[in-house]
Amino acid sequence: MEPLTPQHVQAALDTFGFGTSIRFFENSTATSQLAADQIGVELGQIAKSICFTIEDKPIVVIASGDQRVDDRKVAALQGVSRKQIKFATPEQCIDLIGYAPGGVPPLAHRTPPRAVYLDDSLKRYQQIYPAGGASNAIFGVTLDQLAIITGGIFADIRREV
Repeated sequence: MEPLTPQHVQAALDTFGFGTSIRFFENSTATSQLAADQIGVELGQIAKSICFTIEDKPIVVIASGDQRVDDRKVAALQGVSRKQIKFATPEQCIDLIGYAPGGVPPLAHRTPPRAVYLDDSLKRYQQIYPAGGASNAIFGVTLDQLAIITGGIFADIRREV
């Protein structure tokens, strides 16, 4: 299956009327650190979208770039055992969500996710930078705009260190 593109993400963003545009970079922004370095912001301001599956249905978790996700907490939110929740493979990311890891945006997904969770740690920032559908594409939104475009639920999904 062919991946979706940043143009799909931009079209979805345009429907919200925020005037948000995807920025493209010469170098990769596929990891949170690379993205933060390219934009010149704190690592925590990067919103990484991580895909999980439960019974081949996608769940998208949007976490702060300086945090790790606790799959046990995601499983508890879904009311399933930890064994039932799995990290999506790169192929599943493309097939189910539409984008390869490193470019997964928080919206414009091929298959509507079973759930979208926004980690509470994102609340530390007013301005957030998610991926824009490719490993060199990013856009900026406010925390409130991120909640609106994703329809996500804020939850504590951070792994305790």
